[in-house]
Amino acid sequence: MRLLKLTALSALGYGLYRLFSGAERPHARVAFAGGEATGADVQVRNAGPSAIRTTTPEWSKVDQAVDESFPASDPAAY
Repeated sequence: MRLLKLTALSALGYGLYRLFSGAERPHARVAFAGGEATGADVQVRNAGPSAIRTTTPEWSKVDQAVDESFPASDPAAY
């Protein structure tokens, strides 16, 4: 019985933590910067380093060309 109570309290504590911690919601897309994702069924983001959530130390012409060509079947010519 103690184990059941401990499990219930742990689940309640975790739920409250997730509610009040401001943690990212699971539906947020990792590839999108804030404000980039839309409510459409098919998600397409803009190209470039400002459109992704993570920061990159440097963004070269090759990175830009590859990002702009995705999901094309042919890679960039660089």
